[in-house]
Amino acid sequence: MSGIEGKVVAITGASSGIGEATALLLAERGAKIVLGARRPERLEALAARIEEAGGEAVWARTDVTRREDLFGLVNLARDRYGKLDVLVSNAGIGLISRLDDLRVEDWEEMIDVNLKGVLYGIAAALPVFREQGFGHFVNTVSTAGLRIVPLQSVYAGTKNAVRTISEGLRQEAGDSLRVTVVSPGAVRTDFAERMDPAVKDQIDKMMEIALPPDAVARAIAFAVEQPDGVDVGDIVVRPTAQG
Repeated sequence: MSGIEGKVVAITGASSGIGEATALLLAERGAKIVLGARRPERLEALAARIEEAGGEAVWARTDVTRREDLFGLVNLARDRYGKLDVLVSNAGIGLISRLDDLRVEDWEEMIDVNLKGVLYGIAAALPVFREQGFGHFVNTVSTAGLRIVPLQSVYAGTKNAVRTISEGLRQEAGDSLRVTVVSPGAVRTDFAERMDPAVKDQIDKMMEIALPPDAVARAIAFAVEQPDGVDVGDIVVRPTAQG
């Protein structure tokens, strides 16, 4: 029996990319999956795929910029399965650009999704974890916060804010809760779809060396499967060819 079997895992940003890959892998290893994202048709199809393979999954349309949606996702886990073992806060956007472009609305959206979305997840799950006496936060950040480069200032800032909050949460968590930060490098996802065309071209070139999403999913699974009392705090997953 793996350390994943029987755990209830809620995942935001679950309709594609890293979130989708994580849902599939953890379901394959016996977890009960609670899917959250903004595209219900994708969630419904993913839940059906998991169930057809013999797994268990439920879903709820979840916009992480809406605090009530995160509470709804956590409550769905408890109502359906009686508990929540893990919250994977994976939803994120990267509307990167030069600061001179003054794309203030994009900055605000990244703050709302990448930072406030994680905080809303903590607000929803932390009281539940405290009541249960166990729980695990897994927060997806980025190697963009480890090596700061032009165009990514605000994006990296939101990810590093989550990194800082996660460390504070770990220190406050005590011996019954776990906190893991996963920093992916270049990953083949739809990350660049909403970027300025010139910037998108640069990102698309990085996709030539990018990892498949399931490489990050395996890292998340490694953290989740550890026995009680073992907290994997920080994982960096990037292509060997990435500088």
